[in-house]
Amino acid sequence: MGSAIQTRSVRLFRNGRSQAIRIPREFALPGNEATISRDRKGRLIVEAVKKPNVMDLVKLLHSWEPLSDEDAMPPIDKLTVEPFDL
Repeated sequence: MGSAIQTRSVRLFRNGRSQAIRIPREFALPGNEATISRDRKGRLIVEAVKKPNVMDLVKLLHSWEPLSDEDAMPPIDKLTVEPFDL
């Protein structure tokens, strides 16, 4: 079966012109940045911003389809460099 959803009552307070909550230790998010969204039922969803790493980039690149022949770069027939003065 699935795990039970943890819940805890928290107090809302004002921080300047924003409404805020203090996140209890057991719900602490990693890092110092998060996103907040509201679902169709009006629930707020707070998620830690995951910083991309090299493996995320590798996974992304592997998920891309290879270029078709139509999109491929044309071959270069002559690879010569013209001399120039510096």
